[in-house]
Amino acid sequence: MMTPLIFLIVLSILIFVHELGHFIAARRSGVKVEEFGLGFPPRIWSRKRGDTVYSINALPIGGFVRLYGEEHSVEADKTQAYYHKGRLARTAIVVSGVLMNFLLAVFAFAAITWFVGVPRDLGHVKVLSVSENSPASQAGLLTDDTVVAVAGQNVVQTKEFIESVNNRRGKETELVVRRGSEEVKLKVTPRENPPQGQGALGVGITSSEIYNPPLVERPFVSLFEGFKQATFWVKATVLGITDSLAKVFGGKAPEGLAGPIGIYQITEIAAGQGILALLSFIAILSVNLAVLNILPIPALDGGRLLFIGVEALFGRRVLPTFEKYAHRVGMIILLALIFLITLGDINRLLSGGFNF
Repeated sequence: MMTPLIFLIVLSILIFVHELGHFIAARRSGVKVEEFGLGFPPRIWSRKRGDTVYSINALPIGGFVRLYGEEHSVEADKTQAYYHKGRLARTAIVVSGVLMNFLLAVFAFAAITWFVGVPRDLGHVKVLSVSENSPASQAGLLTDDTVVAVAGQNVVQTKEFIESVNNRRGKETELVVRRGSEEVKLKVTPRENPPQGQGALGVGITSSEIYNPPLVERPFVSLFEGFKQATFWVKATVLGITDSLAKVFGGKAPEGLAGPIGIYQITEIAAGQGILALLSFIAILSVNLAVLNILPIPALDGGRLLFIGVEALFGRRVLPTFEKYAHRVGMIILLALIFLITLGDINRLLSGGFNF
């Protein structure tokens, strides 16, 4: 029952942070902000403070900051007009929303790290579990054993262990394990066709652990880990977009794209798993919003940045009328794309749900 409210809160946070970036950069650049709006019109509520109207609008699928002199030259009060600001100031205003979404992801991931802890390398492979009636169980491997070597080859990472075991499928293999203060040699034969959900030996292993840094170090460690996680998801999002475009140009339908309905479904799943899972989802969604917004497509921040780049390259502005209509066409294309993705969401719902 709470999912619609949670979904609305998640969208509002993402949109508010993004538009707040534009708002702060505009004010710092001396540009008058005529309206700061959450959602798209018609208006539900508004209040004017100073030169700015703050509004909440009926369509909760976006937001906007309306700047004075945003689309054309003005005669009055040019010092506060976006159009008459230099390229550096306009660039800062355009990219600030994307930067704020990235920073939101950094702080969200940092908050998760603060409470959950930080992964660190153990420097050895530790056995976490042993499946019943598996080769590992029959050989006498125990939980908390440390695997030192496989077939005479030292292993310190799970990847090394898995590769060594897979290379010995169907062959009797010697394992050297450390158990307490002693080393034990075990004979085991990795399975060629293990049951579903199990590996060749039937063990759960790890070469890392989660630890909580001292309180004095935790803010810095958490922020560093938050930045690493946000950067990872930036790369993953870029690769996902690249893969989708390659499929489109190759005549195939891209998979895994989610529209408003799909995001609603994932929000419901994340919210059901607890606050940290929901926070992680917000962070990932914020990174996706940042990357998508910086794409050089008219109507997006990246499209506006593209026109500034063209201006810098040729030493003259693109005609305001052309840029205005380019953004409008871009918006129509984006809305059509959202509509098509939403149809895909509905089709997945009708055919048995989402696979993410």
